[in-house]
Amino acid sequence: MAVSTLATRIYRSRLKIPSLLIQTVGVREGWGRYRGPSCTYSLARHFSAAKLKSEQFSDVLQISDSCTQRLKEIATNDLPFLRICVEGGGCSGFQYKFDMDKTINEDDRVFEKNGAKVVVDETSLEYVKGSTVDYHEELIRSAFRIISNPKAEHGCSCGSSFSVKID
Repeated sequence: MAVSTLATRIYRSRLKIPSLLIQTVGVREGWGRYRGPSCTYSLARHFSAAKLKSEQFSDVLQISDSCTQRLKEIATNDLPFLRICVEGGGCSGFQYKFDMDKTINEDDRVFEKNGAKVVVDETSLEYVKGSTVDYHEELIRSAFRIISNPKAEHGCSCGSSFSVKID
């Protein structure tokens, strides 16, 4: 199915994907040009009384050794863990956001490996389950990234955005 056909179908039916409400959909083409309706994605945050759990990454996510090493280097008492969030935007529809943080909310899941902590909210976790959190260094940039995401269909060349597989 062509992307524009799928976008039109989603737009007309106001299709609900788990924990995601697509208000209006457009297709981004090339260097920021849009065709079709304007593009506005909105993640619907569900604030439930979810219990905080400390889990091993093997249960939901994998964490690379380079990510663990880097988190140990940069974590401080003021900002002790990495927060991963999935937001609407980017080249492909959704983008990963990485921030050092100190606040744990009710809908957060806490993961720990060798003393390095990563926090993901329940909504974002649905989009990164089965993935690997990595830290990658190259000449032009060094950054945390999500690799091997089974929920992502396409991604941009920089690895910061992706589109969701629709079953």
